[in-house]
Amino acid sequence: MNWNLYLLLSGMMFLEFTIWGAWGPVLATRILGPLKMTGKQLGWIYGTLPLGCIVAPLAAGQIVDRWCPTEVYLGISHLIGGVLLLAAARATRFRPLVTLMGLYALCFAPTLALVNALAFAHIPNPEVHYFRVRVWGAISWVLVGGALTVWRRSGRWRVKGADCLVLAGVFSLIMGVYCFFLPHTPPAHQAGAVVPFVQALSMLKDPNMLIFLILAFVVSTQLQFYFLGTARYLEDIGTPHAAIPALMGIAQLAQVVAMALILPVTFPRLGYQWTLALATGLWLLMFLIYARLRQRNLVIASMALHGLAFAFFFDAAFIYVNRVAPPEIRGSAQALYTTVTLGLGLFVGTRITGAVMDRFRREGGFQWRTIFLVPCLLLAVCALAFIFFFKG
Repeated sequence: MNWNLYLLLSGMMFLEFTIWGAWGPVLATRILGPLKMTGKQLGWIYGTLPLGCIVAPLAAGQIVDRWCPTEVYLGISHLIGGVLLLAAARATRFRPLVTLMGLYALCFAPTLALVNALAFAHIPNPEVHYFRVRVWGAISWVLVGGALTVWRRSGRWRVKGADCLVLAGVFSLIMGVYCFFLPHTPPAHQAGAVVPFVQALSMLKDPNMLIFLILAFVVSTQLQFYFLGTARYLEDIGTPHAAIPALMGIAQLAQVVAMALILPVTFPRLGYQWTLALATGLWLLMFLIYARLRQRNLVIASMALHGLAFAFFFDAAFIYVNRVAPPEIRGSAQALYTTVTLGLGLFVGTRITGAVMDRFRREGGFQWRTIFLVPCLLLAVCALAFIFFFKG
């Protein structure tokens, strides 16, 4: 892979995850705190992105596989998304906020699959070189969390946590312009041929692919306990509010280490089956620490397990889908995986997490021990299922 291509694709990953990293880990504290919304309302607002991932990637996959260059679709989506995020920063009531975040999700959700599809279209030998490009997405998440923490500690304008949405909106506009300079990636499928998504669905005839998607769905439902619960949990065990964005970056630091140093060595040896099983086990261990211990430093350190698990699971999964899908439908195949995990999985997860948090919320606060035992049970089942039933 030549240097110019590496820089372009790395910049794409950096900006893509800077946008999500600016608001994803910390918006919940604004919703539950200054805006005084309920856990169910939090679940609906965070559920807009999974809902977007259910619908939008399927349509986007058809468009880029049949008619529109991928980089053009990415650019338009991020420009519109940036405007919507800036508008969401001004919303203080549930209905306007959930509406704006829902519209934004329709723009942003397809890009999560398409940046990978574009990268795989140009990276030679993805099993070796993909990690070098994807690592910049994790680095950006760490840096934006640190920058937001420094900004908040400076005491400057933040309008009760809305600064995270403003920052995300600005970077989305920058990303929109940047995408038009990415390598040209024309549609690989003829417009008159069989619909690519129909071909992608036919991949479910493979028992391994079916088992993989079912388990990936269940694992994804449990991730919302981390995304929706961690920031508030850290506050409840005595962590200063202003320090939380930087502390949430611990997971991304671990993700950087995993992609830069660990996965290039372990992935060829472990293969898909054991890499996915190990990732699921790491999430299980993290939630066990959350559930059984309230020692702040240990809980903070355990967040690194999320970063390791996220890198192991999702990077191995994206490569697996790219390997088993025919070249002409890889955009739709990545969209199918995104729909199942970041779409259906995270949406169902938001509903489960929001309901569980409301069920175990008392006047004195959340009963975190009981809340975090829920993902422990399901992740234990999934880890065993990857070991005994999935043959990657």
